[in-house]
Amino acid sequence: MIDGYEISTDPARLDPARVHHWLSTDAYWALGRTREKQDHAIAGSLNFGAYDTASGVQAAYARVVTDHATFAWLCDVYVDRAARGNGLGSALVTAVRDHLAPLGLRRILLATEDAHGVYEKIGFEPLDDPEHWMRLLFARRQATGANP
Repeated sequence: MIDGYEISTDPARLDPARVHHWLSTDAYWALGRTREKQDHAIAGSLNFGAYDTASGVQAAYARVVTDHATFAWLCDVYVDRAARGNGLGSALVTAVRDHLAPLGLRRILLATEDAHGVYEKIGFEPLDDPEHWMRLLFARRQATGANP
């Protein structure tokens, strides 16, 4: 852990307004996300917050979508700009990994455009066979008028 910070999964400690502000205004993957959508995402996920031990203010966030048995997706990892550069992001992701490890999950996935080095230090690696994975993008289907 990083001195001066505490990581918790207690949902009562989360600052949903702060998380929404971070993600909807400063995270390339969530720009413009509505508060309602963010609140639904929080409610349906295992959430991790990193808090300044002196002030109690939330300084970082990560969200995990999981069945707690076979699979997890790590997403919405964000460190407040004022708290960056001291390893808090790595400590947060390490705490997520260590929290999930006893569950016996087969895999934890994530997607990143620019933080591969952060995740590699914690044990994440590129997919062996990315061609085996597929996705369904509803936004693209809606934009093209494709029917399900």
